[in-house]
Amino acid sequence: MAAAGTEERSSLPDAVPTSAATSRNSTTNAGGFTNFGFLPIPKNLRYDPAHPAHFGLLLNVVFGISATFFVANLYYCQPLLIPFLTVKMSQSFDASYDDVSRIPTLIQAGYATGLVLISPLGDLVPRRPLLLLVAFVSASLTIGLALSHSLAAFQALSFLIGASSVAPQILIPLAADLAPPARRATAISIVFSGLLLGVLLARVAAGLVAEWASWRVVYYVAVGAQYAVLASLWATTPDYPAKNGHLTYFHILSSMATLAVTEPVLVQACLIMFASSAVYTSFWVTLTFLMGDDPYNYSTLVIGLFGLVGMCGVLVGPLVGRLIDGLVPWYATLVSTSALVVTQAVYTGAAGVSVAAVIVVALGIDVAQQMQQVSVTTAVYGIAESARARLNAVLILSIFIGQVMGTSVGTKVFVHYGWRASAALTLGWTVFQVFILWLRGPHCERYTWFGHQGGMAFRKNAIAEKSEDVEMRAEAEQGNATKASSPADISALKGDEKSGIM
Repeated sequence: MAAAGTEERSSLPDAVPTSAATSRNSTTNAGGFTNFGFLPIPKNLRYDPAHPAHFGLLLNVVFGISATFFVANLYYCQPLLIPFLTVKMSQSFDASYDDVSRIPTLIQAGYATGLVLISPLGDLVPRRPLLLLVAFVSASLTIGLALSHSLAAFQALSFLIGASSVAPQILIPLAADLAPPARRATAISIVFSGLLLGVLLARVAAGLVAEWASWRVVYYVAVGAQYAVLASLWATTPDYPAKNGHLTYFHILSSMATLAVTEPVLVQACLIMFASSAVYTSFWVTLTFLMGDDPYNYSTLVIGLFGLVGMCGVLVGPLVGRLIDGLVPWYATLVSTSALVVTQAVYTGAAGVSVAAVIVVALGIDVAQQMQQVSVTTAVYGIAESARARLNAVLILSIFIGQVMGTSVGTKVFVHYGWRASAALTLGWTVFQVFILWLRGPHCERYTWFGHQGGMAFRKNAIAEKSEDVEMRAEAEQGNATKASSPADISALKGDEKSGIM
């Protein structure tokens, strides 16, 4: 089933030539030596189409570390809402527990706003100044959190910090653009590993620091970390012109809606990641209830240690990326989603009777979900290079919505029906992912919605070899046709006609 409407397809812009983009959209000055007209760009990072900047491991790691500390902004407040820490915050603001407990919701609402309104700018303006700007704004607003004595001001700043903490969603498409195609999944996986590390680091560090010192110290440390990251981004991020000089901000936003309903690969990816993120968040949220009740009755400290299992995703992320680089992304998604089905089946059968089963599931779901997200993102980025920021925004928004659903629905089912019903629900969501994946095969044409086309080759090398063979055959046929229509052959043909042969 092909997408209808040729006009809709053509409304999605391709990248304009580099020279045009440079002349119309670069935020550097005429000499290309500064950002914003005053901030100098290191000489080796200035845009030079004849000698493009090298995307190596160092820059990839800088992107990953940057993602760590910016995504951490979204989670510092969560350990601070543990009852005895919340009492400290309530006393600082002379406010009720309910008032203080709204802070995480405001941060997440701000983040969703930033995903929709800020991260797509990566397709419209040069990424280096955009990154530096959001990093500076986020770090500077965090100073206000550390110093604020007004709950209203703290809540407003929390929303704005959530909105400005979208640097990772600018870095991931940028890493995909800068990395060689053969290393793209690896580059993406390193930044994703930084994201995962940021979630873990924020929760663990904020809880420890706030327990032994003032909760404000958490934000003082966050300020220093973000300014250090800002300096590292200034010193390492290459300057490139905008990709879509002929577009407007309104067109960028409206085209996101077009992409979300006209691109089969994106729709398939969003449905899979929506369900996958619901499974992931439901598991980790309800795990606290499971471990704190019979038959385990573990303390809060022991339950918290289960979160360290998430470190496995950080460690194996680059390895997973290397594996995906050699596969057609659809097959990497199939492997990871199948692994999720197995882990959820184990969890449904044994989570309430064996702590070993819980540990195995925690390891499996972390690694499999990491592999799934990298492979799905790699496939989505292949749709259109000029629209990667918008494609990423749509995909991440679906993940965000899935997280909200997983937290609310998973908690409600666990509280009312128990751990096995909650586990069965997440198993059902995982089977749904497999169903969605099989609806559309690995080699379908861009606008084919359902079915399987082009064989079942799973290695990228095999696809490349097949393409080369097709090109060689086409060239050979074209050469034969040219030879048959050469002047000598035409003269011979005329001579044959005169002699009566034809």
